[in-house]
Amino acid sequence: MLKKENKNAFIEICPIRNVVARFGNKWAILILLTIYEEKNIRFSQLQNKIPDISKNILSSTLKTLYADDLIERKVFNVMPLKVEYSLTKRGESLIPIIFQLNDWAQKNFNSIIEHREKFNQED
Repeated sequence: MLKKENKNAFIEICPIRNVVARFGNKWAILILLTIYEEKNIRFSQLQNKIPDISKNILSSTLKTLYADDLIERKVFNVMPLKVEYSLTKRGESLIPIIFQLNDWAQKNFNSIIEHREKFNQED
């Protein structure tokens, strides 16, 4: 039993699993890029810019990005309550990496799709 606990402890401190997985989903990347483009943006504006995201998913993804210090959340004491989101320095440092990943995906997209089709025909 102790061996299994040690294995889980390693997985929890693994940077890829513990950090990258939190912003590596399609919604988090879209949210980060949208905030990057807009500089400061409100929740409703984010919803309008990413129309196929649900309110709950947007809210939970923003909380995750905030917890990981990738975005800032500024609350204005007005009625109705106004909240704006912007990138932190850490979030800004991630943007060039996302751009590099996007470039890689663009360059490899067609060949990956072709390979998937061949794979599916083999089944």
